Amino acid sequence: MRKHHGSARTGSSRRRPSLIAAAVVATAATLAVSGCAGQGAQQNTENDPNAKVTLSFWNGFTGPDGPALQQVVDDFNASQDRITVETNIMPWDTLYSKVLTAAAGNDGPDIVAMSAGRIPQYADEGLFQPLDDYYENADFDSDALAQAAVDASVFDGQNYGVPVNIATMLMYYNKDLFTKAGLDPEKPPTTWDEFAAMVPKLTVDDNGDGKPEQYAIALADHETVPMFQPFLWNAGGGLVSEDGTTSELASDGSLEALNFWVDLVKDQKASPIGLAGADADKLFTTGKAAIEIVGPWMTTGFEDAGLDFGLAPAFAGPSDDVSLADVVSMSVPASADETTKQAAYEFFAYWNSEEGQKTWAEGSGFPPTRSDVSSQVTSNPYPAIFGDPSVIDNSRTLMPGIAAGTTINDTIFYPTLQKALNGEGTVDELFTAASEQVQAELDK
Repeated sequence: MRKHHGSARTGSSRRRPSLIAAAVVATAATLAVSGCAGQGAQQNTENDPNAKVTLSFWNGFTGPDGPALQQVVDDFNASQDRITVETNIMPWDTLYSKVLTAAAGNDGPDIVAMSAGRIPQYADEGLFQPLDDYYENADFDSDALAQAAVDASVFDGQNYGVPVNIATMLMYYNKDLFTKAGLDPEKPPTTWDEFAAMVPKLTVDDNGDGKPEQYAIALADHETVPMFQPFLWNAGGGLVSEDGTTSELASDGSLEALNFWVDLVKDQKASPIGLAGADADKLFTTGKAAIEIVGPWMTTGFEDAGLDFGLAPAFAGPSDDVSLADVVSMSVPASADETTKQAAYEFFAYWNSEEGQKTWAEGSGFPPTRSDVSSQVTSNPYPAIFGDPSVIDNSRTLMPGIAAGTTINDTIFYPTLQKALNGEGTVDELFTAASEQVQAELDK
């Protein structure tokens, strides 16, 4: 999450028709006429700026950062008496699947938070409306926001989101497990080769059954913040080219990275195979993995578990040392009326205000979305660590502004990775074929 951090492609990108888009647009239009296009739209069809509004806010903050999000929502609700935000928190994968159909129902959200990298898919399907007028309103103070966080939700020249957070993934390592392995707990691995040399010491298989009781690292291979994908960057490869037009999955750098990491996991058992993101978190939390690469939302959970952990940039590859940046943004469904949208804007502005960001950063460990708040965050050390310029500047987001990004990641990359990890073909064969699938998606 470096020079490329949060960059968005704002040039013309081809919108493609879909049956989902057609169905949603037609149904949403019908529902709007009948006054049933979502909770907020039900209440606000008169577009009255003074009407009392209840906004349904869907998000996936099920982890240790959830209470901090709820606190900001509660503070906003208490700050005025016109708008009430009600949170509906669910696992991210559940949210992503429900949003595709919720716009065509009468119980969908008025605000939805999701990884900014997924927004282009929903915008391309006509499910979200552009929010450029939010940024044009000086009253909302959006100029104070980190530009990378703002740019992350741009698609086809328009902005479809307002940031919830921005964070770089860092390497957490369990100091006690390092000490037990005879390793210096103050010297985590800084390169792939250093980590590979530590794998035999950090992997414990007491009964020799091939199923370690302790793993060197917890690497999720599906339903997760991307963990394997940055490895490709650091060997000179990637999923797609900078301009989003060409697959790089079969490039020399990508195949080098994938061969290295598939070997570590499949043959040297550095990590279990088949982990979802929540599984990886649990493995590290319970002391059954020595390392995990993840974001600031887990700091509270790891502390509550009593872990003595350190934080460091993830190990460098042979070509680079860039880390993944993840931005979560809030969007407004296309079916929302003007009163609902303006009420959502009031909440967005409070969320990204100095007060809102101070509460969020201190409660969650995320760096604030605005730089003028950093010095006010004194009770939690982690926002300063994850928000350090040296960390932020050496990071980038995954496939920003690419409508096919979610399809490439979820239906091509992860299934192919799982096949490789399970020995269902060689890395070179599997990912060369997958690269052709990626190119076909980009060409649509």
